Amino acid sequence: MLCGWVLTIGLGLLACAPQVPAQHDGQDNREQTDQGVGHSGSLPHLRAEVISVLPHDHSSFTQGLELVAGTLYEGTGLHGESLLRATDLATGEVRRETRLPADLFGEGITVTGDRIWQLTWQEGVALERDRESLAELRRVEYSGEGWGLCFDGARLVMSDGSDRLTFRDPVTFAPIGGVGVRLGGSAADELNELECVGGQVWANVWGSDEILHIDPLNGQVTAVVDASGLLSPRQRAGTDVLNGIAAVPGTDEFLLTGKYWPSIFRVRFIPT
Repeated sequence: MLCGWVLTIGLGLLACAPQVPAQHDGQDNREQTDQGVGHSGSLPHLRAEVISVLPHDHSSFTQGLELVAGTLYEGTGLHGESLLRATDLATGEVRRETRLPADLFGEGITVTGDRIWQLTWQEGVALERDRESLAELRRVEYSGEGWGLCFDGARLVMSDGSDRLTFRDPVTFAPIGGVGVRLGGSAADELNELECVGGQVWANVWGSDEILHIDPLNGQVTAVVDASGLLSPRQRAGTDVLNGIAAVPGTDEFLLTGKYWPSIFRVRFIPT
């Protein structure tokens, strides 16, 4: 459903708020770098070039973002506040919205045809929903935490805050494999919100302004995006971390936002 992008660097070719309790208590904000990679500059570094700015509900604790057929689907978190919303990207009109029970902390989402999967953080259940009505159809249990989720056209890719991506059947949600993610010679952990594009995976790194480009075949990080500076210092006040990435179908562009952010940024990733 999404097309890839191609970026040439040198001789390499790369395919395509209010104070609230921290979502993931006890975790340090460890910034990922490419230190330890074979030689300096061996890993492409990109930045987010802003094309346009769209409004965003600054009360949303954004956990998942996906754009399909002009509709922006957004999942949010926190107990008693979690919801799933469908918004017209062109007008900003909220088409549909449904709230999770107060005992569920919503996490990543992804669209699979006429269905939407929505994770929960520590409750160990994924909600399958009807894409049109957003109505809950069933719940499937899983082990561990749920953070980010995307669909590569054949399988679901799920993060749990570690350095591991788990592959799941898009119908049954059963695990069908996985891969550890490596940045140079080190594990790239705290992988959060995900977006699948052209057989590759983009991952927000929780607690940082970085987005990693990951080859799911071997788990290697093939590029690092610096998405800092999207909000001005004044806009940053009262917001939380960058979290939310959605590819714009038919383009090489993405939508980026964060928890309690007042804006969504339509961007293109270009060399630094």
